Amino acid sequence: MAFLIDFIRLLCEALTLAIIFRAILSWFSPSPTNMLVVILNKVTEPLLAPLRRIIPRAGMFDFTPLVAIILLQLIASFLR
Repeated sequence: MAFLIDFIRLLCEALTLAIIFRAILSWFSPSPTNMLVVILNKVTEPLLAPLRRIIPRAGMFDFTPLVAIILLQLIASFLR
């Protein structure tokens, strides 16, 4: 059981980092065909897409990554 809890916590941390890197890369507008951007999109989109349906955009700002990071950190903290 401890292995499963540690795995979920590690997965939450990895997804948090992936979302942060995706957000930072989006500021610099790299090519959407860049392999790193493609990988980060494939990894994070299953988590961000459902949240985007719930959370409206605030003008030109998308707060979905911030909400996803908060949720992931809450999950990780509950498992400690």
